[in-house]
Amino acid sequence: MGSVSLKIGDGTARFKRASLCSSAVNFLMLLSVVTTNLFALYAFTSSPKDHTSTYLLHTHKNISLISEQVSLIHREIESSKKKLAQMEKQLLGYESIDLSKSNIANELRSFLQQHPLPLGKDSRSGITEMVASVGHSCEKSMDLLSQYMNYKVNGPCPDDWSLGQKLILRGCEPLPRRRCFAKTIPKVGLQPFPNSLWKNVSEKTYSWSGLACKNLACLNSKKLNRDCAACFDIINGYETQRYVKARSKNDFPIDDVLAMGSGAIRIGFDIGGGSGTFAARMAERNVTVVTATLNVDAPFNEFIAARGLFPLYLSLDHRFPIYDNVFDLVHAANGLDVGGRPEKLEFLMFDIDRVLRAGGLLWLDNFYCSSDDKKRALTRLIERFGYKKLKWVVGERINGSGNSEVYLSAVLQKPVRT
Repeated sequence: MGSVSLKIGDGTARFKRASLCSSAVNFLMLLSVVTTNLFALYAFTSSPKDHTSTYLLHTHKNISLISEQVSLIHREIESSKKKLAQMEKQLLGYESIDLSKSNIANELRSFLQQHPLPLGKDSRSGITEMVASVGHSCEKSMDLLSQYMNYKVNGPCPDDWSLGQKLILRGCEPLPRRRCFAKTIPKVGLQPFPNSLWKNVSEKTYSWSGLACKNLACLNSKKLNRDCAACFDIINGYETQRYVKARSKNDFPIDDVLAMGSGAIRIGFDIGGGSGTFAARMAERNVTVVTATLNVDAPFNEFIAARGLFPLYLSLDHRFPIYDNVFDLVHAANGLDVGGRPEKLEFLMFDIDRVLRAGGLLWLDNFYCSSDDKKRALTRLIERFGYKKLKWVVGERINGSGNSEVYLSAVLQKPVRT
């Protein structure tokens, strides 16, 4: 092996020819480089596949775990929604009547079925569904209620007003609405107001179904209650003098009571107003009176309406559908005698106080005190309200059996409470 010389500038560089030993070293180096490249190639070709496979396996496990967690959260949310809906139904009384029972009329199911609000959730109340209004005590009279709701849709309603009133007297109030046409009775011979106040109309204008009497003469021959003895005789009977001429010291002339109101009596409420004579006398004096009554043994509501007056068909167990502090005058007689526990009378008195405005008058007209204990209990109850006693009279009457009965009449003024 020779040498190679290379002249660079003024000097000459010489390279000796490689020896056998150096060639072996070069071969080993080349082999090392090749081996290293092979390992690198293996690393870049085989190792990433295993890593990617492991990565994908872990990723799949993580996704499955997250999916399970999301499903669990979703189930918990759905369960919470159901619990909230159940609580809402219980609070609002959706399920006071079990609609799954076999004796439930289809129309009752349709009426009580809740429906989503047209505009979604109400922001004030938080309610999401429309709820049908029906008395909670209806559940205790399901057979009668299903009978009441068993009718042909879009057809005539059964002649069953007495069935509806029986449900009301059992506490099933308000009654459910119905999709049938109420019986139509021609109202012939109606008089213009104010002549209608003291004119009878044809007896055919009243519904007599479910009643023992079938005409006014029969009704006038009976004492239907303590406030209605011949009270349908508005032509020749005592009704023509009632509230104008006093038969006893317990009878207050209507003009005297109006004078106590200092001319500020404009609208009033009559509880258990019989045939509407109190409202008629008030109408003559330009005072509008609503009369709350039922049709117990007589067509009271139809008779009052025929006189051109406003009847309100509801029981005394029903909260008055009147806003607070509205009436200038509330007139009540023996309609306050609700019986039962003293709390029952208290609830009624508080509702009367609610609808009577401050400075308004409560006229207690000939309330029958069956015992001294009852009189004292009523007196204590009235005193709790702090009413001013404008007039207070306790008198006695001899009943048909010859026994003495005690009656309380009073005119009370509601105070201004702070």
